Amino acid sequence: MEYVNYIVIALFLVFIIQRVLPTKGVRQITTTDLKNELNDKNKQYIDVRTSGEFKASNIRGFKNIPLHQLAQQAVSELSKEKEIVVICQSGMRSNKASKLLKKQGFKQVTNVKGGMSAWG
Repeated sequence: MEYVNYIVIALFLVFIIQRVLPTKGVRQITTTDLKNELNDKNKQYIDVRTSGEFKASNIRGFKNIPLHQLAQQAVSELSKEKEIVVICQSGMRSNKASKLLKKQGFKQVTNVKGGMSAWG
């Protein structure tokens, strides 16, 4: 019966690791990299924080589509032809959003590591 505990722990660890690791096929950039790319008109900039977080502080050029609305709004509001740069507060929600966008067929997705917390 003791081996069941090990299986449960192993599954839990796999779940946590999958949440934290970057998504395959998603480019990871720092906020310093973002500053160099911000003026590129061929990219779409999406902030997946809540509207309250976005109103409190945001980066000019980013459009607010909260994570819980992204699945419904992505196809109608975003172009699959342009790269999408995704940011949130810490990088966790934007990583989740990046996975969602890849599943929806968006080819060029970039996640900002560290999110707004790393923006200086």
